[in-house]
Amino acid sequence: MAQQTAPPEPAESASKRKETGMRKVIVNEWMSLDGVVQAPAYGDEDTSGGFKHGGWHLRYFDDISQQWVAENLAQAGGFLFGRRTYEAFAAYWPNAGEQEQALAQPLNTLPKYVASTTLAEPLGWQNSTVLHGGVAGAVAALKQEEGADLHVIGSTRLVQTLISHNLADEFRLMIDPVLLGGGKRIFPDNSALRPLQLTHSQVTATGAILATYARATG
Repeated sequence: MAQQTAPPEPAESASKRKETGMRKVIVNEWMSLDGVVQAPAYGDEDTSGGFKHGGWHLRYFDDISQQWVAENLAQAGGFLFGRRTYEAFAAYWPNAGEQEQALAQPLNTLPKYVASTTLAEPLGWQNSTVLHGGVAGAVAALKQEEGADLHVIGSTRLVQTLISHNLADEFRLMIDPVLLGGGKRIFPDNSALRPLQLTHSQVTATGAILATYARATG
């Protein structure tokens, strides 16, 4: 049976909050219990480093988690991507089927900002822009602009950079009950202490945990 703490912040409440503060950067990840985020969706998604467990996440994805993903995307004011994640999404979501439009619509229509030193504009996926200059400075500037929050999906190296520069304000994690034994992780191994507070949690029918952590205040 699903168990839940406080409900996620409604989109209209988030909109009102934006009137009084800067935009947040919200990290969205599918994660194993041992912290791996590499290649959750399909077998050959990312085999770098000899990773052999691609597609490990799909068995845990259910109606509850699908609704959670849709709600997160609906609250976004734009997206931040690393190059690898951007190219994978740009190849798929513009051609998504009718049954996937709840997810495809915000991804296809909202602004997308890409951290890349190799991609050149114009980018093929509509409303996509390459971040110029240093990533940290560019994202800090975007946070100062008006609008709803910026969401990061996947993009392991970008997330590590954002965390290292204290630009990640919130983590929305689907933590699956599986150990992968190695692979890419988002949290830097740099001995820095970063206290967080749990603001929302829910257990799905497959035993995964949907958890939202915000930077601790005070």
